[in-house]
Amino acid sequence: MSSGEQPDEGSLTEGALVGPMFKLAWPLVVIQLLQVAYNVGDTFWLGALSPDAVGAVSLAFPLLFLVIAVGAGFTTAGAILIAQHTGAESGKGGLIAGQTISFISIVAVALGIIGYFATEPMLDILPADSDTEAAILPLAADYLQIFFLGVPFVFGFFVFAALMRGYGNTRAPMRVMAISVVINLVIDPLLIFGVGPLPRLEIAGAAVATVLSRGIATVIGFYLLYYTNVGPNIEFGHLRPRLEYVTEITRLGVPTAIEQSMTALALVAMTAMVVTFPPAVVAAYGLGNRLISLAFLPAMGMGQATDSIVGQNLGAGRADRAAKATWIGAGVIGGIMFVAGALAFLFPEPFVSVFVTAEAEGRAETIDYGVTYLQFAAFAFVFMGVMQVIQGAFRGAGNTKTALAFAVLGLWIVRVPVTYYLIFVAGWGTTGIWTGVVVGDVVGALTAVAWFTRGTWKESLVDDGEKGDSESKTEATDSSETESVAE
Repeated sequence: MSSGEQPDEGSLTEGALVGPMFKLAWPLVVIQLLQVAYNVGDTFWLGALSPDAVGAVSLAFPLLFLVIAVGAGFTTAGAILIAQHTGAESGKGGLIAGQTISFISIVAVALGIIGYFATEPMLDILPADSDTEAAILPLAADYLQIFFLGVPFVFGFFVFAALMRGYGNTRAPMRVMAISVVINLVIDPLLIFGVGPLPRLEIAGAAVATVLSRGIATVIGFYLLYYTNVGPNIEFGHLRPRLEYVTEITRLGVPTAIEQSMTALALVAMTAMVVTFPPAVVAAYGLGNRLISLAFLPAMGMGQATDSIVGQNLGAGRADRAAKATWIGAGVIGGIMFVAGALAFLFPEPFVSVFVTAEAEGRAETIDYGVTYLQFAAFAFVFMGVMQVIQGAFRGAGNTKTALAFAVLGLWIVRVPVTYYLIFVAGWGTTGIWTGVVVGDVVGALTAVAWFTRGTWKESLVDDGEKGDSESKTEATDSSETESVAE
């Protein structure tokens, strides 16, 4: 398959819009669900090990996210470029994919080395009460260092999934992800508890299981890219770094990497405030975040689908179609997140208690804090969902700086300062944590939607000279656009 052909999900730039849009989006939602299955599996088995192990993973997550954010920014840049060149039928999708793979491989090795040696210094900067520091920080260090050694394997699957998403094929990465998750869920308890001849690695076993399963996914994904026709047509010559494309990937990727890093740093800042509370609060905060991320999956999937849809349509010169897709996605996700928020508010305890074992010390206190957090967060679910779709549209259009600006607004200008004020100045205690999260999400979403309506994002990254025959088809399809969107 040449890089200019449309994948089997259906054309995103011509004919019916809603059908191909949801065919692209639903595997991404499944991928996000499978992504959380990694974390849920770890949390479940580590919860059976000890509450301190759960707290350690919760503490480690923002620091992991900080390092992974850099690679995520560049994979997103590759997806954006492939989407727009696929829509424009420029024939350069394979070359851009190869450039993305080689560049991010170098970044992944560097970040893995840096993360391994920076683990203890990063943990040391977190202010923690004496009980938390003694019980949780050493466990978090064990988990982090093993994970950082496997960062190249983790990034490998991210690259594969992002490139396939930009191309418009989301089913292949979904299937690969499913295989990886099954492997992780099988070997997780074996390595954590030491079944049979396997050693009892405890929290380190969870990290080893994740790295191994990610590595297998990376091998399968790269095989599909190089030796099959399911995605961009990559040749080995495309892997040699070329300044023109590395510069473009960097230009788009740096703002997204900064956005993801700023998000991670905001989570670190929030965690730094949370760990001044007793371990039960730390555990509840981590469990609450995981439950929120689970409810958040449809929004993340639709947001990722939106960047591909917007990218391909802008590449094909279909800016109005890109805008319609964004509003459709935002409306659907708003409705789904409303239902999820209602369930979380009305029935929070069953969701929280499933991750805290009956024998766990301080179980009742952890559940109480977790229930309160989930009920507060439920009020922001709709805003979080719509924000993801709008941010996806900005990224798909290549407006990665705009997406960065709104991420900084919601997190650093609103969430972190409000939380600090409510906890340490107003004396709201744990209520200040939950309130700060909600206020940041609401303000960020409202301002992003207001900016999107201005329409200043509607511009293609692909030069007119690079476009294939997609623009010649645009006039023929314009007249039937209204009918096709309704199909």
